[in-house]
Formats: sequence, structure tokens, C-alpha cells
Amino acid sequence: MFDFTLPSLGADMDEGTLTDWLVKPGDQIERGQAVATVDTVKAAVDVEIWQSGTIHRLLVEPGATVAVGTPLATLLSPGESPPTERGPDSAESATEPATPGSRPKVSPRARREAERSGVDLTGVTGTGPDAAVTLDDVRRAAAVGAASGTTAETRNREMRRAIAASMSRSKREIPHFYLMEDIPLHAATTWLQQQNAGRPITERVLLAALQIKAVALAAREFPDLNGFWRDNEFTPAPGVHVGVAISLRHGGLVAPAIHDAADKPLNQVMAELGDLVTRARAGSLRSSEMSDPTLTVTNLGERGADSVFGVIYPPQVALVGFGRPSERPWVSGGNLQVATVVTATLAADHRASDGTRGAQFLTRIRELLQQPDKW
Repeated sequence: MFDFTLPSLGADMDEGTLTDWLVKPGDQIERGQAVATVDTVKAAVDVEIWQSGTIHRLLVEPGATVAVGTPLATLLSPGESPPTERGPDSAESATEPATPGSRPKVSPRARREAERSGVDLTGVTGTGPDAAVTLDDVRRAAAVGAASGTTAETRNREMRRAIAASMSRSKREIPHFYLMEDIPLHAATTWLQQQNAGRPITERVLLAALQIKAVALAAREFPDLNGFWRDNEFTPAPGVHVGVAISLRHGGLVAPAIHDAADKPLNQVMAELGDLVTRARAGSLRSSEMSDPTLTVTNLGERGADSVFGVIYPPQVALVGFGRPSERPWVSGGNLQVATVVTATLAADHRASDGTRGAQFLTRIRELLQQPDKW
């Protein structure tokens, strides 16, 4: 028998609220299966379990807020029989059914209204067909939330506090060093235009996906920038799981992972990036996406500043930033010209690496973006 406990879903998470059970006692569980939905201050996250077994008991009721590490359920290992229950508590049979929660069905208009008003759909009771959440349900929940103070403004304030705690810890404990590299984008944008020619808009690859892939490939060559600082030592990660900083509609951000980004075709990286953005802003992520990033990329895009010097997400040891691509004077082969350039930056942990390695890492990212056709 073993416990399933509430995992940490990021350095800024100390507790979470169990909103739904996706399983019940007696269910057979496979490794990697989502078994519960937990609401953090940033998103509703489907929490996966990483050991197969059978659900024995659910220990926490939906609606309860518990600390990271709290046992949520007990499970039987494969082939293990339930223990014999004796005494006054024997009426609580290990196989007594508990009605699990489920993610509500939501009409498209209701979902859009929920995003606009900051309503958490996991707590809304649907009155539509098959208990679907309707537009009126969302409006009522928004009114109740406004009356009780649980508005988007309140949630955003809680999120800012969590981010403040995490980033304060990062700046207090991590000896950051910063580097920057200007990267011409002619080769990358020309190649992308060729790849996207004739594709529908929904299937086009964005520059952001190309940058994520380049970072992942470089990180595989520089393992001292891809891993974790824990217990006063650095541990390189076995894979490259790139955390992508995503701004949320009502403020704040999350940085879920694209797993094994270095090994995936660019089209798949693009598809997973789009999926992550959509689900992050709808409050629907998986625990492995929140807890697995091995380094993070933040991209300010077309409307951002020229450069960004980020703060490392502990226990990671590196964060790569891309500013706004812009036309700048550029000297190439002794000739002055106008070129589209992006500034790439690196924030790195001086306990795990140094400036020379960081500079080589940024140089490798630049080289990769000059020859995407050779990846």
C-alpha cells in the first residue's frame, strides 16, 4: 500500500485546493494517469500519478485546501489485497464507492464569458443538458464571486503574491549572471516563409516555435544549463523539457513544459506550443507540464521590449529570453545594411555554470537559428 500525495506544481506553490476526483475506490490506475484536479492560484491542473495500482481510499474531499505533500489517497500495489478492516471503523469499507467529480461540460459562450469574468469553471454547477455549464450559470457564479470577494481581481492578487514569493526566493538564493546576444533572423524567417507557403494559417509555424526548438537543441549540448540545483548540488536533467512562459488573460503567468522538445519535429513543437497556450489560458494543465521544466524560455513577441532579462525559476538553473524582433543597422561582410534582429538573453545560476559556458550556449543558439534547414 502506498500514498498518493499532493505534488509541488512549481516553486511558487505551497498548497492547492482539490476540486475534483477523476477516480473512485476500486479503480485500476496506470502510471501517468490523471486522477484528480487541483486548483492552484494559477490554474486548474490535472494531477497525474506515477505508479500503477488500485485506488483504496480517497482521503481528501473536493473543496479542501491542503499543503504540498499531504496524502490525498491510498493505493494498493499491483496484486496486493485490501487489508482487513476491524473495529468501529470497519464500516468504512475500502471499496465503498465515492462519487468522483468530473470536469464540467461547458458551452462555448459560457467558456468565453468565464474567461472574460474570471470565473473558475471547476466550481460551477451546470444547469444545462447533461449538467452542462451554461452562460447563465457563469453569470450567476460571477455575481456570487463578486459578492463574496472571489473575483478575478482577488485571484490575480493571490497569484501575484505567489509569484512574488517565488521570485524573491530566486533572487535571494540564486547568484544570477546575465548575458545577451543579438541574432540576425534573415535565415530563420526566410526558411519559415518557405515552410509556411501554401499552408493554412492554423498550420503555420511561428518564430517562437523555432526559437524553442533551437534552445532545446543547444541545451542538449550544454547539460550544465539544463537541470536543477537541489541540496547544494547540481543535477543535470535526463531530457530537455522546455518551460514556456505564458501570460494569462487576467494577469500573471505560468510556465508549463514542452516535453523532450529537442527530439520532436518542429511541426509538433508548434502544435504543442499552441495547445499549451490554449489550455493554460483556459486553466487546464497537467501536473507533469507544471513540475517537469528543466529550463525556461520567455518570449516577448512582436509587441514586447527589445530584450528581457528574466528571473530563474528555482530549482532550474537557466532562463532564456527573446525580445521583440526589430529592424536595426547591421554590419555583415563589411557592409552596412538593415536587418531584422532579435536580442537573446540568458539568466543563469553561477553555482551551476559560468560566463564562458553561458556565452557558448547563446552562440550555439545563434548558430542553430542560422541553419534551421539542417536540424
